[in-house]
Amino acid sequence: MISKHQWDWNIGKKNIADMAHWGERFSWVEEPYVSPDGEKIGAIVNLSEGEFSVCVNGHQWENVYDKIWYLRFAPDGRLTALVSDTGEWTVAVDDVAWENRFDYVWNTMFSTDGAKIALAVQQDMTYGLALDDTPWEATFANMTNPTLSPDGAHTAAVVQVEGFGEGEIHKFQAGAFTAAVDGVPWDNRFVNVWKMTISPDGQKLAAEVRLNLYDYTIAVNGNPWEQFFGCVWEPVFNPKDNSVAAPVRINGKWFLAEDGRVCWNRPFVQIWNLMFSPDGRHLAAVVGPKYGKWTIAVDGQPWATTFNDMVAAAVFSPDGKRIAAVAKNSGRWFVAVDGTVWSHPFDRAFEPAFSPDGRHVAVKYERNGKYGIAINDRLLDGGYDQIWDPVFNPAGDKILLRTLKDGTYARHVLSVEDMLR
Repeated sequence: MISKHQWDWNIGKKNIADMAHWGERFSWVEEPYVSPDGEKIGAIVNLSEGEFSVCVNGHQWENVYDKIWYLRFAPDGRLTALVSDTGEWTVAVDDVAWENRFDYVWNTMFSTDGAKIALAVQQDMTYGLALDDTPWEATFANMTNPTLSPDGAHTAAVVQVEGFGEGEIHKFQAGAFTAAVDGVPWDNRFVNVWKMTISPDGQKLAAEVRLNLYDYTIAVNGNPWEQFFGCVWEPVFNPKDNSVAAPVRINGKWFLAEDGRVCWNRPFVQIWNLMFSPDGRHLAAVVGPKYGKWTIAVDGQPWATTFNDMVAAAVFSPDGKRIAAVAKNSGRWFVAVDGTVWSHPFDRAFEPAFSPDGRHVAVKYERNGKYGIAINDRLLDGGYDQIWDPVFNPAGDKILLRTLKDGTYARHVLSVEDMLR
């Protein structure tokens, strides 16, 4: 993987591709995607009836397929697409298809560094996962919530391991679902299993489970917490010590529990979207302090500012000392940093990005159908037909913008100091 240190961080604008002419070459051009370093833009293109390919920086892939979908760049810059060749599906990576073929594939997943690629597969009406062209040995009658570990070494999913008919309620209540790690199911069975996550070191899997018609908890490596609750939401791992935290419902209120024990004594109307700071010292979540009001709570303490529509896309700064979020209030979107709301409202705002030192926050926004970037509550040039999330350089003094305007895709490297003057 090429690190950010190796990207081109020279100040200036570089025109990469003139997409306006792509429409003249192909029957149609689908939604474009750009590489993390901004050096490539790609899109699925239709050549004629039942013939599809991919165009990257104006160059068409050599291979042609029956159908292509879910075009995505991996974090390491490789371009992937789910492709159908004579009715059989697989993934193509930089125009090289995996050898294995399936009846259907979906949900391409990448390791943090992009070196590992996994996807969900269907074969002969059974389901499994495939990692770097190696499918699970076992397949299952039903599968949901495919998951890849951050290091890309392990895959997991919710699977059905016991069959039951429509009227066999007793079999359903006895437990027909569990989690499978690398294709091997847990020994314990549950009435339901939902969202799951794999620990940063790849050694543990935690999942929401339903024990019976009334009791819910979190299971870690197949072993449920001793404490049961009226409901639970998706668990997360502490990157510092691999403890597991999850929102839990007790007597109609939501609390935060860690390894089964309530750790936020203050209840909320709702808690979700948990996130640990990178160093594991702080835990934040989207919370409802009262009905119809939303905000962020950090270590159990909610911001004073609330929003009446929603709070989404919250992130910690790399040092874990700050947190930023986008929120919707009375139909308009805002950015809030450490509880302070920026002055500019937007038609839409996207996930914030912190500079490595945590001093600056940049956000992609939409206004009147056009896109721009805001940094530290200052609006930069807008008017783009599309713009992708901003990226800071490792030193935090430059920012990469990837823009599309009037058919021209360009990458811009700007000085943060100059942008804030």
